[in-house]
Amino acid sequence: MTDTDTIPQAAAAAQPRSKTDLFLSFSWLALQGFGGVLAVVQRELVEKKRWMTREQFVEDWAVAQIMPGPNVVNLSLMIGGRYFGLRGALAALSGMLVAPLIIVLLLAALYGSVADTAAAQGALRGMGAVAAGLITATGIKLIAALSTNAMGLPVCIGLAALTFAGVALLHLPLAWVLLGVGGGGCLWAYRVLGNGGKA
Repeated sequence: MTDTDTIPQAAAAAQPRSKTDLFLSFSWLALQGFGGVLAVVQRELVEKKRWMTREQFVEDWAVAQIMPGPNVVNLSLMIGGRYFGLRGALAALSGMLVAPLIIVLLLAALYGSVADTAAAQGALRGMGAVAAGLITATGIKLIAALSTNAMGLPVCIGLAALTFAGVALLHLPLAWVLLGVGGGGCLWAYRVLGNGGKA
């Protein structure tokens, strides 16, 4: 039995060919992820490589977000582990970290000499605006995947609105919002799924 024999046939239609493929794919993702990696990851894994559907991406990304550590690193571990076990998880993780680590160390050395210049400060502010736009665009693109969610689109939008209000408007600690809104969402999903998908 190979590592991929344990993967459901529906998900195995498009998948990484090897651990090397995982490493190179996540290296390429990491090198594209300046300022807004969510948009890049969604485009590469869902639209180009078709390793997962939009619905699977939304579900896996939600799990990756509530785990400690960077979201995309968590996602790389989950995808690598799904297809090739521990070695696959390590291959995907290495792809996410090796090239960016080298680049960041080089940039840190160069940035030290220009950090106080107006041009560097302006460039950083510009990158922040672009990152916010990328994340917003990807979020809008993924809304369609919520229409098939067992909880129903209105509940999903309500949970998103409560999360936004708690973090952006009320400035509540993220941990409390996660426990409150996220816990409520989990309980509602458990109830819906226990009733055969009917609210």
